[in-house]
Amino acid sequence: MSFLTLTHLKKSYGQVQVVHDFNMSIEKGEFISFLGPSGCGKTTILRMIAGFETITDGTITIAGKNQNDLKPNQRNIGMVFQAYALFPNMTVFDNVAFGLKIAKVAKPDIEKRVMEMLKLIHLEHLKDRYPYQMSGGQQQRVALARALAPRPQVLLLDEPLSALDAKIRVSLREEIRQIQRQLGITTVFVTHDQEEALSISDRIVVMNAGRADQIGTPFEIYNSPQTRFVASFVGTLNLIEAKILDNSSNTLQIGDQQVRVKRPVGKPTGETVTIALRPEAGSLSEGAKSDVQLTGTVSSSHFLGSVIRTRLDVGGTTLCFDSFNDPAIKPPTIGEKVTLKFAADDLMIITD
Repeated sequence: MSFLTLTHLKKSYGQVQVVHDFNMSIEKGEFISFLGPSGCGKTTILRMIAGFETITDGTITIAGKNQNDLKPNQRNIGMVFQAYALFPNMTVFDNVAFGLKIAKVAKPDIEKRVMEMLKLIHLEHLKDRYPYQMSGGQQQRVALARALAPRPQVLLLDEPLSALDAKIRVSLREEIRQIQRQLGITTVFVTHDQEEALSISDRIVVMNAGRADQIGTPFEIYNSPQTRFVASFVGTLNLIEAKILDNSSNTLQIGDQQVRVKRPVGKPTGETVTIALRPEAGSLSEGAKSDVQLTGTVSSSHFLGSVIRTRLDVGGTTLCFDSFNDPAIKPPTIGEKVTLKFAADDLMIITD
């Protein structure tokens, strides 16, 4: 049975509708990421779950209980914000204890719970420090501990890592995921960073203009995008316009070359269809196993250390592909004619 349910959720500001009939069921203990660009509605949905935004229409239930008419402090939800939102005049200990004091928890129980939380985030030795005496990563850990201290049913994270530098961001997102698994708490994470969403989520909601373009596991979102937006937003992708030569055999024409895909093209013979290919799918290796080949001219080649990124002109269509660096093999050179090999299953049909 679903633990957190969003049913026909809508949000409008005057005549502008920013969330359109959103539906989703989240299981207890799931880690869900809302992924999308600024203004797509992901934070608005998070704030409606928290009770900070009123719902124009629809229903939010947690553990079978309708949340629509409950105030934020009645929903038993923990929230972590992008800007930490710690109390500057309070120590780490007092910040973490804040929600427990508001709930009138007994002092011995507060001390025990706070120390449990500080141990969880490995900052028990900093309990007497103030926020200004700590790094951004440490402050965000304290914000996480404060949100978890009252034992909320649901944890909401609103772009909690975007203010941190890249190295700290990676380590902290892994720590957040580890803590979430350890506690088994249902979590909704909002981000515009596709790598964050792909690396830590059970499922991802790709938001576009107030709608969920696709909901699925990271594997499904990356390897089987259902719309042009998802295909272009998640990862790097080659989008290729191809003419359908024979829809019964799924034969397409790219430039002056023919390829056959395994998935139904979904349109009549003679029309055009958009197909997609991930850069890592292709290979120039002589021994590469493939059932599709495209020959073209190298227009650029960039050595990026572990990866070589090459652009190939195939009859006026530019394909970008990546290959791992092999010290024994020289990278392709500009003007060189090469054949890119890949499996027919790697070609995805973009239907929307």
